[in-house]
Amino acid sequence: SISRLLYLLQQETSSTELRTECAVVLGSLAMGTENNVKSLLDCHIIPALLQGLLSPDLKFIEACLRCLRTIFISPVTPEDLLYTDATVISHLMALLSRSRYTQEYICQIFSHCCKGPDHQTILFNHGAVQNIAHLLVSTSYKVRMQALKCFSVLAFENPQVSMTLVNVSVDGELLPQIFVKMLQRDKPIEMQLTSAKCLTSMCRAGAIRTDDSCIVLKTLPCLVRMCSKERLLEERVEGAETLAYLIETDVELQRIASITDHLIVMLADYFKYPSSVSAITDIKRLDHDLKHAHELRQAAFKLYASLGANDEDIRKKIIETENMMDRIVNGLSESSIKVRLAAVRCLHSLSRSVQQLRTSFQDHAVWKPLMKVLQNAPNEILVVASSTLCNLLLEFSPSKEPILESGAIELLCSLTQSENLALRVNGIWALMNMAFQAEQKIKSDILRGLSTEQLFQLLSDSDVNVLMKTLGLLRNLLSTRPHIDHIMSTHGKQIMQAVTLILEGEHNIEVKEQTLCILANIADGTTAKELIMTNDDILQKIKYYMSHSNAKLQLAAMFCISNLIWNEEEGSQERQDKLRDMGIVDILHKLSQSSDPNLCDK
Repeated sequence: SISRLLYLLQQETSSTELRTECAVVLGSLAMGTENNVKSLLDCHIIPALLQGLLSPDLKFIEACLRCLRTIFISPVTPEDLLYTDATVISHLMALLSRSRYTQEYICQIFSHCCKGPDHQTILFNHGAVQNIAHLLVSTSYKVRMQALKCFSVLAFENPQVSMTLVNVSVDGELLPQIFVKMLQRDKPIEMQLTSAKCLTSMCRAGAIRTDDSCIVLKTLPCLVRMCSKERLLEERVEGAETLAYLIETDVELQRIASITDHLIVMLADYFKYPSSVSAITDIKRLDHDLKHAHELRQAAFKLYASLGANDEDIRKKIIETENMMDRIVNGLSESSIKVRLAAVRCLHSLSRSVQQLRTSFQDHAVWKPLMKVLQNAPNEILVVASSTLCNLLLEFSPSKEPILESGAIELLCSLTQSENLALRVNGIWALMNMAFQAEQKIKSDILRGLSTEQLFQLLSDSDVNVLMKTLGLLRNLLSTRPHIDHIMSTHGKQIMQAVTLILEGEHNIEVKEQTLCILANIADGTTAKELIMTNDDILQKIKYYMSHSNAKLQLAAMFCISNLIWNEEEGSQERQDKLRDMGIVDILHKLSQSSDPNLCDK
């Protein structure tokens, strides 16, 4: 029957009334199950309806658009079907002026089919902003609402669209002012939320300043209102997620939000679903609550993560909220990957606090579930979880010991071999933190776990971040004399090769400075010194850097020299003679005349 309807719809010889009725019946079918929509798609309904839009008859066009709208809002319809033919978008833009129905349906189609930057760019280049802006002041609420939704998806994470919107005006009023009017308390919630999303996107794109009154006095309070108990669960989810995005990178907004309407306490309520069911009549509500429960937890974790991103007092407030640490720990083992990711993000945000690492993190043995999360998790979770682990491995963190005992070295060494850059950085960074002021056994375990091949692999990594962290690890491994001598006795040859490799390579000042500092540490060893003194190539390099144009490198090179010549140490006379013969004293004379006071003193 579908194919028969489609046949009649496409017959130019059928009467317009019949073709319109066919479009209406097909639209009704599309409102049924997802399987209905699949059957319609299999019969190529979309090209047939798009063809129908070329008809001169407005009623028929509206029926086709209504049916297209119903099909495109179904989750089984691929959005790309709207973009296969470039002329379709232009034609839809032209049809926007025909009636309030074409306006409503076309805006709805656009907002459902605009997924990601490619779609945004296509719509933007076809004049979406100019064509849709005036619909924000339409007499029809549905048209205003669908136009607003269009702007919210067009501007999302899109600086180009956001920067354009700021300067567009309708009837002498700029769009941001129109959006602000739409988020007043007397407007429907859907409208308040969507305009808050538009303003949030514009603010994050830098089109509106974070201290602009339309953000501080209008958008932020509106989003906090959306988190309150009076709102529907889905509104609370959207409100919290949007607010988390708005304040994510701005300390001042984080502070303002944290003291607006007791937000931190209000969010604790997000964890209380599904609520206990008293009567059997509540089964429907239970089903609804269950569906939204994990979305609520995810949204709350995200917002807590944003709130606590920078401010110590806010982190303290969050952690002191009822059972907060238990909730995060439970979140780490939830079945929903989205909740797990949000919980890890929240933990990561709170782990930036020295105070909390020493107290709450310790009391709740947070490292246990965290180590569990790190076992075969997907990359997006691994990146945040390994960043959190980096913080838990800082020297003042009491979690450092138990983490080591639970196989962390092996896990981190495997991260350094990842294809994913962020994971390589975090793996080596965590090892660097772990090696800081560590006992010799830990240092030896790290070197064993990494293997010399992997160390060289990391030292020749194309990313400077990986390289710097690897040098940082080496520097931490080679600290305190007995450790320096021990490590250089087992790995001296390879480490000296690595140092040579980097001092000869094309690297920036920071990298070379870090490498010279490693040499200075080696020069501080008792037996390790000899590895430098018997290596003329390295001695020449130190001499070269003493006369370098960059003062940082000159200072680092002089540290190497001063560690080699201490009078109290055995063999210092021979070492001084050798360096004197190399012309080091002459360079020192010259440097003592330097205009740089640091160089001069040294």
